[in-house]
Amino acid sequence: MKPAILLSALLLSTPALADWKPVEKIETYAISGQTPEGLYVSIGEKGPVIGKDGAGNERRVIAHTNFKLTWQRDYQPQGGACVLKTARPKLIITYTLPKPAGKLAPAVQARWNSFAAGLAAHEKVHGAGIVDMVDKIVAFSVGLTVADDPGCKKIRTELTQYLDQLSKAQRQASRDFDKVEFGPGGNLQKLITGFLIGG
Repeated sequence: MKPAILLSALLLSTPALADWKPVEKIETYAISGQTPEGLYVSIGEKGPVIGKDGAGNERRVIAHTNFKLTWQRDYQPQGGACVLKTARPKLIITYTLPKPAGKLAPAVQARWNSFAAGLAAHEKVHGAGIVDMVDKIVAFSVGLTVADDPGCKKIRTELTQYLDQLSKAQRQASRDFDKVEFGPGGNLQKLITGFLIGG
């Protein structure tokens, strides 16, 4: 009984870290083509736009992970200080992936299946990085106390600064991951090569 009671006490002491889960969605965009080359060209023409390059041309990617994060926070003044009692996230992660519009020949479909599975696995790593960021925000937020803040204003500034740091770190880690994956010998480079030429 004692271990169970201890475990219960531990869980009760850190509810914010244990009682939320992200919502994950998959959206697809239609591509055309009957060969690996044709499908890949269509991806280049129809992939998600993530901005513009230096010349003002749209920058498209093969797949993309995006998220929407909102919070329910309970700030409570205590003896002149402000305490953030609870911070409950609502995180929606959306993976955008290509999907052939037409039926493919069995050999092409088999190659596509491997390619699509590899793409989804890559995007899931991005998703895991976002979840990790939110976990860190929760861990920092819950119980955060700022002295001499009866109106609970200073605490919001401190929290915003921390969120900004974490957000920048998450974006940099995501870029670093892509650089390795698309670089020489990287998983995505191998995935694309395998899809286009087989093997």
